[in-house]
Amino acid sequence: QVQLVESGGGLVQAGGSLRLSCAASGRTFSTYAMAWFRQAPGNERVFVAGISWSGDKIDYAESVQGRFTISRDNAKNTVYLQMNSLQPADTDVYFCAATTLIRPITADDYDYWGQGTPVTVSS
Repeated sequence: QVQLVESGGGLVQAGGSLRLSCAASGRTFSTYAMAWFRQAPGNERVFVAGISWSGDKIDYAESVQGRFTISRDNAKNTVYLQMNSLQPADTDVYFCAATTLIRPITADDYDYWGQGTPVTVSS
């Protein structure tokens, strides 16, 4: 069982930066692949970035490539999402998720979810 708690969301002007953190409970954090998703009310969760358990495999959605960076610190049981050059279109609630699958494809492949942290980018 893994519990995930996100933090770091907030209000920022366009062009600004935020760093999201996701703290995980449990001693097996290093065995989970992690990811960040975003979701608007009434919409499905959309993949933003993912990182393998070892950190050697990283994927990004095309819309954030070059602007966002996902990383993890297994010693601190934490995964991060550094968000730079934020745009109003990035406004959403951001969730972190964990899975034991080696090659997760969709949101349904993730077993554990945090409660989400809101990100609002003003123009």
